[in-house]
Amino acid sequence: MKNKFLKYSLLIAGWFGSIHGLFAQAQQRFPKPEFESGYSQPQTTTPFPRALWLEYFDVFVLLAVLSLVSWFALKKRSRKGVFWSSVFSVLYFGFYREGCICSVGSIQNVTLALFDPTYAIPLSALLFFLIPLVFTLFFGRTFCAGACPLGAIQDLVALRPIELSRWVQKVFGLVPYLYLGLAVLYSATKSDFIICRYDPFVGFFRLDAQFIMLVLGVLFLAAGIFVARPYCRFFCPYGVLLGWMSRFSAKHLTITPKECVQCKLCAHSCPFGAIDEPVAEPAHRRKSVKHLMLVVALLPVWAILGGWAGSMVHVPLSRLNPTVSLAELIVKHPEVKEDQNNIDVRTFMSSGKTTDQLVAEASEIQRRFYRGSWLVGGFLGLAIGFSLTNLSIFRKRDDFEPNKANCLSCARCLDFCPVKK
Repeated sequence: MKNKFLKYSLLIAGWFGSIHGLFAQAQQRFPKPEFESGYSQPQTTTPFPRALWLEYFDVFVLLAVLSLVSWFALKKRSRKGVFWSSVFSVLYFGFYREGCICSVGSIQNVTLALFDPTYAIPLSALLFFLIPLVFTLFFGRTFCAGACPLGAIQDLVALRPIELSRWVQKVFGLVPYLYLGLAVLYSATKSDFIICRYDPFVGFFRLDAQFIMLVLGVLFLAAGIFVARPYCRFFCPYGVLLGWMSRFSAKHLTITPKECVQCKLCAHSCPFGAIDEPVAEPAHRRKSVKHLMLVVALLPVWAILGGWAGSMVHVPLSRLNPTVSLAELIVKHPEVKEDQNNIDVRTFMSSGKTTDQLVAEASEIQRRFYRGSWLVGGFLGLAIGFSLTNLSIFRKRDDFEPNKANCLSCARCLDFCPVKK
């Protein structure tokens, strides 16, 4: 037994020794540069990579929270359970994990992996993107209810929420489609991760936000006191995907566990306006069908108009790409090449590329933006068209029901229902 223990100890020691030798060779092969001007190397500020097992632990926590919230919302029908789950999500995924990794931002990782074969998406990022969608397909938007830190921190400040009119919700509800299209466009062209850059709450989670982002976060939370979850409802791009999945959810939160008694106590209980009231059959059904057919026939028109409008703004959209912005700067102001304080210019000048090569690269990127802007505009046009189609579709309802696409499964409406399980 002792011989086996000694043998394994020597093997482990040799393994660590070989790794140490590799690092030592790497340090000798790539020594730090020496400067004669008295320059001293600053201490690195890049944090060490997070351990792999901790990344999968985050996935496990996400699965556990989603399971609990789904159980509280659908089985236990407990608003308190959903509320305390959201508090945990704010503390863990928000302040402890500093808002990263985030299912909302993972849209960009997935997009970049699809359009850039050299980019290897982390498995944890892919799981954070897929798992909430799968849960939503089965149980509704329980991720929004208590697992998303961005939604949870807004839910905690919704003290005096008011219900907005339907047309306001419909108009502002188109913004997430635009945001989703732009996020995909900028990720596909390797320009920027705009969801992460303009996240209004990550500054609170990391306690190091720029002043303008801190102000933006404060404004969102202040508005959230009266307009419940403004980011979730009118900006979140991931909410578009969750809404699509939730429409087909196998099980979903119901206001009443048994037959509705038509007490109407829940009619205005939802601050998100996600409760559909009973609707009787229209008197002029044939006229409604003709109107619906007209709206459906106009869907291609909306797509073409949206694509054309998107293509018209592809140039200003492309300026967020660093290559395009640098090329425009150098072409318009050639004297900037002598600016030693501009690090982008200095990097380009040291790369050995000519201005013509830079302009050629920028032109190719703008061509990609032209095609992408057509698709984004067409996508937004279809969103408008389908929104009008949805308003034209007649659905007879006898009871008060949560709208599957818009309901966040927060369980606020359950306490208003006098019918008990």
